[in-house]
Amino acid sequence: MGKVLMAVSACLLLFTCQFSSEKEKGLTEIRIDDQSVSNASIIRNPVTADQPLDTINVAKMTFENIRHRYGVVEPGTIVRHTWPFTNTGKAPLIISDVKSTCGCTVPEWPKEPIPVGGTGEITVKFDTEGKEAYQTKPIFITANTHPSKTTLYLMGEVRKSK
Repeated sequence: MGKVLMAVSACLLLFTCQFSSEKEKGLTEIRIDDQSVSNASIIRNPVTADQPLDTINVAKMTFENIRHRYGVVEPGTIVRHTWPFTNTGKAPLIISDVKSTCGCTVPEWPKEPIPVGGTGEITVKFDTEGKEAYQTKPIFITANTHPSKTTLYLMGEVRKSK
């Protein structure tokens, strides 16, 4: 019975793979500026643990400043800041995630690959409702850079509620 179940499962898997949609993109099909680019040339993962990690031919996010000090604000103020950046690396930049430590800080970022020499922006909205005193909100960016994590900081003071 077990062999029959395995055979049926294998047939179903084979049948499903043969009729997959041509519209689906494979792992190696990413379009940048109307050119097909292989993921292997974008995301640099070592093939084996014995080979050195490629830290030169990767994307690189360059910011003018990674810290923004917004000063002193009243409680309930929405602080907005945009960090422009340039991909100064040697591969298209793919940002996979941007997040902060709490729901009061909401980031927005480009979802499309940023070509070499291209620019983009990370925008953050920080809701100061319920916050008091000095605040530091880190914003964590995960991308195909080396190292893969970049941190921005939004800092300032929220006056005490009266």
